[in-house]
Amino acid sequence: MDWSDTYEIVDFLCEKYPDKDPEKLLFLDLMNMVSSLEGFTGKEEHCNERILEAIQTIWIEEKD
Repeated sequence: MDWSDTYEIVDFLCEKYPDKDPEKLLFLDLMNMVSSLEGFTGKEEHCNERILEAIQTIWIEEKD
């Protein structure tokens, strides 16, 4: 799993962090959460604000 796998990342985040509110997360915290997911192989230097924003947006939509 890499940074471009946003929907897969969100599925894992929903499972691992069911009580987290994605609207209240700082991008640095979100990046660290994604990096710690099992099977995640993406490098932090390939992450940017646009990717994190996409992950956060999808996660917010999934929570609703």
